[in-house]
Amino acid sequence: MAGRIVRWGAALALGAVWWWSVLRLALVPDAGVLEGAVAAGGWGLSLLPVHCVPKARAVGAVGSDRWRESWQEAWSRRRGTGVGRARGVR
Repeated sequence: MAGRIVRWGAALALGAVWWWSVLRLALVPDAGVLEGAVAAGGWGLSLLPVHCVPKARAVGAVGSDRWRESWQEAWSRRRGTGVGRARGVR
């Protein structure tokens, strides 16, 4: 329970700092680099995917040892030449 409270508190505090920087950039004529860096950093964090799972648990994920086979299979499907030839190549 304490961990959840700490996470929510950190999220609210960081959200408040981000909004402070955005509002300062929009409303105060002498807003500086600090506000811009905080606003850009918070916006950049919002671009991160939030529904990530480890590759071992991802449905349809290809292991790092099979990437070449997977690419060749996809390429042959795209060209319409069939997948039989690409499967034997490693």
